[in-house]
Amino acid sequence: MHFDKSRQAMKAARALIPGGVNSPVRAFGSVGGDPIFIDRAQGAYLHDVDGNKYIDYVGSWGPAILGHAHPEVVEAIATAMRRGLTFGAPTEGETRLAAAINQLYPSMELVRLVSSGTEACMAALRVARAYTNRDKILKFSGCYHGHADMLLVKAGSGALTLGLPDSPGVPASTTRDTLTATYNDLDAVRQVFAANHQQIAVVIVEPIIGNAGFIRPQPGFLEGLRELCTAAGTLLLFDEVMTGCRVALGGMQGLTGIRPDLTTLGKVIGGGMPLAAYGGRRDILQLIAPSGPVYQAGTLSGNPLAVASGLKTLEVLQRPQAFSDLSKRTLQLVHGLKAAARTHGLPFSADCAGGMFGFFFHPGPVHSLEQAKQSQVELFKTFFHSMLRRGVYLAPSAFEAGFVSLAHSEADIERTLECANEAFQDVAAAR
Repeated sequence: MHFDKSRQAMKAARALIPGGVNSPVRAFGSVGGDPIFIDRAQGAYLHDVDGNKYIDYVGSWGPAILGHAHPEVVEAIATAMRRGLTFGAPTEGETRLAAAINQLYPSMELVRLVSSGTEACMAALRVARAYTNRDKILKFSGCYHGHADMLLVKAGSGALTLGLPDSPGVPASTTRDTLTATYNDLDAVRQVFAANHQQIAVVIVEPIIGNAGFIRPQPGFLEGLRELCTAAGTLLLFDEVMTGCRVALGGMQGLTGIRPDLTTLGKVIGGGMPLAAYGGRRDILQLIAPSGPVYQAGTLSGNPLAVASGLKTLEVLQRPQAFSDLSKRTLQLVHGLKAAARTHGLPFSADCAGGMFGFFFHPGPVHSLEQAKQSQVELFKTFFHSMLRRGVYLAPSAFEAGFVSLAHSEADIERTLECANEAFQDVAAAR
């Protein structure tokens, strides 16, 4: 493979765009080298500007659950486009999408559509503070909930990848009321509650961490959060921007039966278009303007193209066998990766749920950000570039989850595992 055009494209981008990218993790900063520039995508494949073809396990960081440019989704968007790109007025499609979300997430009795996961989390925290009349929020190390100032404390995703868990430009006063605890450590959470009696408005959590790799909750952890919040009059917010309709149709709350007070969704529900949502108990969401005094607005919220994409994506995803086939392919990939790594004597752990997976060059198990950071990042760098040269595109960070789509065939998974076996060989040789 050669990457000459991508290198030229990156040079041109750096002259006009900070770091050459419009979202930090795209820059290959933690793996070295220049990013590939994408020309087009179809199904399970990416094609870059140099003509190279890749099996894609990034999926635009999660939304492409049906595969890229799914023909039914493209047609739904084209039909909506012919009726107009944006209206700034209500449409019936918005109500249909809210109903579809409510059917999958009964805890979301009222739903407000927005344009990004960051926006959804920021607005959900605002209404939580208004409802409880408290200021403090509790988040977990390694969980990323968007780039709102108050949330850039011990964050995951690009902030972790770049070694910038706390961002310059965020005033100390903005994060003064943001408390942090270790994920999967219920005793630590109890201590935070005890030290901040009747002061915590909301606990926000990724029910599976996807922004520090793939870190599953230990048995009893999420249940414990629910109990603590209920007892303290604190709201529980599941940030399912990543896990929503991805680990299961009903997200982690569907898998666990735990009912949060608030939920944020994104990625899959937009099918690749800029769309997200927040929602929850009716008595809380009725505080949102114009029903109540908590202000939140957006010119492109409920954009008709994004709504059409989201509705069609959810329709296809709910067809018989669709999700079970997705889960089967993901399990096939993860089991194969673990077996291949074992063959080469490498420290390696991997896990998955639904169409989401992750791995660490760490013997495992990994239950927290602190343990994830003990993984051997240099081995990941070697593995990443070895896979890229063989035509497999993984997230360019040791601290990001991966995604399988309905478009990935058994042959795609088998080819990926063949490449992985060779790449693990490269890793073992470089140790």
